[in-house]
Amino acid sequence: MNILVINAGSSSLKYQLFNMETESILAKGLCERIGIDGHLKHTPVSNGKPVFDSDIPLPSHAEAIKIVIEKLTSADYGVVESLSEINAIGHRVVNGGRRFSTSVLIDDEVIAAVESCVRLAPLHNPANLMGIAACQKAMPGVPQVAVFDTAFHNSVPDHAHIYPIPYKYFEEHDIRRYGYHGTSHRYVSALAVKHLGGNAEGTKIITCHLGNGSSIAAIKDGMSLDTTMGVTPLEGLAMGTRCGSVDPALVEIIASIEGGIPVKDAMSILNKQSGVLGISGISSDFRDIEAAAGINANDGSEVEGAEVNYRAKLALRVFNYQVAKFIGSYIVALGGVDAIVFTAGVGENSPCTRRGICEHLKGIGILMDESKNGSRGKGEFMDLTSEGSAAKIFVIPTDEELVIARDTMEIVK
Repeated sequence: MNILVINAGSSSLKYQLFNMETESILAKGLCERIGIDGHLKHTPVSNGKPVFDSDIPLPSHAEAIKIVIEKLTSADYGVVESLSEINAIGHRVVNGGRRFSTSVLIDDEVIAAVESCVRLAPLHNPANLMGIAACQKAMPGVPQVAVFDTAFHNSVPDHAHIYPIPYKYFEEHDIRRYGYHGTSHRYVSALAVKHLGGNAEGTKIITCHLGNGSSIAAIKDGMSLDTTMGVTPLEGLAMGTRCGSVDPALVEIIASIEGGIPVKDAMSILNKQSGVLGISGISSDFRDIEAAAGINANDGSEVEGAEVNYRAKLALRVFNYQVAKFIGSYIVALGGVDAIVFTAGVGENSPCTRRGICEHLKGIGILMDESKNGSRGKGEFMDLTSEGSAAKIFVIPTDEELVIARDTMEIVK
């Protein structure tokens, strides 16, 4: 069975085509600048055919999907002979609200439910819906599955997901903490369970999905108990450009400082100009910030004689401190911890970040082996635990697309 995985953004569309017999990637690609001028990078993986990497008109998501299908089936760049070899499509959908705790086959009722959650994820759900509509138009009759970022966190108990605001907003408008990156937390926590012996019951795991968007989850018995992101992905950690959890009065204060700008513009500042970008003034990319802070990105060491930018170093310290604080609070929530997992772009690839976080955890007996930490990720599992540590420290590469493909195959079968 071949499954096409789609992750649609407002002006982008990422895709991977899987052969599920071997769980291997046949092809992958990225459509960028949809609705502007358009660019496609399409990479055949399975047959050695050349990469297509060029500007190309992409006026809409529907046109992007059409071009993707053309490349997947073309003589020059294709990996399948015809559209009939694509058996199902799995879509990343960011917010499924309270209703969806598992992935589902897409029908009109599901689409209506996703539409009703647009107010909860206004930056993401509309794009996800455009991707679904584009695939329905291009591949009518091919079954499609929605895999929700929020689904894994639907097990979070009410005392952890409810906000201390008037209860009517929860009852009447579904305002609660939903959490995101659920497919990633689910995938890496399941692998952590295997490395702890294979039985989820009784396990206490903290997963740290650290990248441009970052979240942490407390996972007990294989189920999400708490997570840092909230009703939107803005809550929680300081991220690449997002402020994370701050005093909510900042919205009004920033609007006033900026000359009485609308609330939506103040929110844009908190979403797109804050986080480590806002602190450092340099970049939202941790590699750029580490370089400015005099850090060797490959092994996390300090570069001798390098000029150190104070704000860059401060941004890294703020991020590491916040991650460690959430880990500490989740150890309390779990009643202990068996393993801490680092994953995603920064978690897998930044020895400096892992070291900075674990420095804060030494006081509670969680110890990292520095000799094992000093390298960027190689797409493989790493055990960084030092002898005598009170908990395991793992690096586990995430694979959200594979989770989507697996769920799609199970549902379609």
